[in-house]
Amino acid sequence: MWLLAFLVWFLSWAGGLYWYLIGRPSPFSEESVRPPGPMELNQKKRDKVLKQGFNKQKVPKDLDAIVIGSGIGGMTAAATIAKMGKKVLVLEQHDQAGGCCHTFIDKGFEFDVGLHYVGQLHENSLFKIIMDQITEGQLQFAELDKHFDSVLIGTGEESREYTICSGKTEMEEHLKKQFPDDIKAIEEFFKIMKFSARKTPYLAALKLIPEWLAMFLLKSGLADLYSSVFRLTGTSAAEVVESLTSNKDLQVIFAYYFYGSPPRDSSSLINALMLHHFKRGAYYPKGGASEIPYHITKVIQKYGGNVLVRAPVSRILVDSQGAAYGVAVRKGQREVEVRAPVVISNCGIFNTFKRLLPPEIQAKPEIQRRLDMVKPGQGSLLVFSGFDATEEELGIDAVSRWIFKNNNMDAMMDDFFSLGKDEAPENIPMMFLTFPSPKDPTSQIRHPGKSCLTILTMVNYEWFEEWKDTPVKRRGADYMEYKNRFAKHLFDWACVYFPKLRDKLVFQDVATPLTNNYYLGSYRGAIYSTDHNLERFHVDVMAKNRCETPVKNLYISGQDMFSCGLIGALHGGLLCASRVLGRIVYIDLLLLKKKLKRKKAMELVALAKKKLQ
Repeated sequence: MWLLAFLVWFLSWAGGLYWYLIGRPSPFSEESVRPPGPMELNQKKRDKVLKQGFNKQKVPKDLDAIVIGSGIGGMTAAATIAKMGKKVLVLEQHDQAGGCCHTFIDKGFEFDVGLHYVGQLHENSLFKIIMDQITEGQLQFAELDKHFDSVLIGTGEESREYTICSGKTEMEEHLKKQFPDDIKAIEEFFKIMKFSARKTPYLAALKLIPEWLAMFLLKSGLADLYSSVFRLTGTSAAEVVESLTSNKDLQVIFAYYFYGSPPRDSSSLINALMLHHFKRGAYYPKGGASEIPYHITKVIQKYGGNVLVRAPVSRILVDSQGAAYGVAVRKGQREVEVRAPVVISNCGIFNTFKRLLPPEIQAKPEIQRRLDMVKPGQGSLLVFSGFDATEEELGIDAVSRWIFKNNNMDAMMDDFFSLGKDEAPENIPMMFLTFPSPKDPTSQIRHPGKSCLTILTMVNYEWFEEWKDTPVKRRGADYMEYKNRFAKHLFDWACVYFPKLRDKLVFQDVATPLTNNYYLGSYRGAIYSTDHNLERFHVDVMAKNRCETPVKNLYISGQDMFSCGLIGALHGGLLCASRVLGRIVYIDLLLLKKKLKRKKAMELVALAKKKLQ
């Protein structure tokens, strides 16, 4: 009798687990991907998709979910949920959709504000599959040359340039040629890169399994026994690279993707993943970054949802039981309530918990504990420059350049961030320099005879804080003079490497942390969201900082849920969709990946047989 009861229980449990993991219809399918259509070059037609203004009549009836913010994390969550037949409304406070993937056009020049290149888009990669799914195959990418990055260290005659090349084996071999005395160190670092890439799914699993189970595995030491990745994520990048080599230039190469946290304070796993991300190639969206929200919006609309802009959410509606049931959108001097059983915030933990929730909810200990897990990220400053010249006339290319004044990144950034407001503009220690136009094969078709340059550096929000309450575009002459001091120093520095830029410059604009806050909703102007320091990547924090929140029906998506950048935010969207849908969508993606690889193998076999006939 007991054996029969156990057998019935086991079969019920196994059947339920199978249904939960695999048995239900998947949001992803091979059939949903279509051959890409012709690119829409008519800006007015594009604006009808990307700049559809909010009004009550455009809100679909019987919504299943509302997403606050149209960055890639929110759009990924929205599209994934929509593909399950749900009506999703995405609300964007800016005048166009896309978040850091939007572009702006000024004086005939088009600038990407956040996306500079992406990796892992080789055939049947997980990232390629999800991008195909949420755009239904309509998004096209151009692969950049093997040499996609250069790292320049030092100034004047002391300047050294190191080139970074993509390729499954070429990236490592190319570095060995440049550092022949550090072969062993490079081999060990590439082992760490490979290990990090393979084991990172375990970290995502911490956010998908019940929190009590995740904490049991961590506190009991079982997680560490299973994989050392749980220790690696909380180990500083500086500690790891210094254990591999004493060559300070090579230490910079191992940690040159600077997102605000110097190597001493950043996770070795995240830094390794950054470089590994481009091992199989660097890519750029044909038509610019705005192609991403353009095509995702159409998928959301296909299933009855919509993406509306000029829709600033002023608060999240919470009922007397402490459950979210919608949002209030500011429309002129009044508020318009929009209701749905699920609310997803893609505007960051700080904006969500400190600005959008009612004061009595903000004060709850469980909300404060979530806020205490992280701290605001570093602000950024960008200089956008336009030139009436082609890339040939300017002598520019698609290679992005990371430029550092010396090879002690920790000390260099500590010294800079400790400067006073008046000293900072002329003492910038690093910058990222990239030309969007040579990366995009459609650039000269859409904007003939024009080229663009974007320069990025990290800054303190406090240097600009005195102007935070002034209106955008009317912040005063002192603000303009101050931000232009940064721009002059950065542009002069760029002209050292590209002297032809100066004579062809016809347009320049500067985005400060205040600009990022106004247009992107970035808390304190931090485009990479919360600080990517070691504390954030401690495994206990990773397990507890999850998409569900202490407010019932309220979820968080985007960079705060996993890591920074487009792919980090996208995974934040997938994690969020998994929690909302009650299914692990990664399993659906992996099953689809297996199916596509099997299909590809069969095609290759058929082709080989045909050649033999």
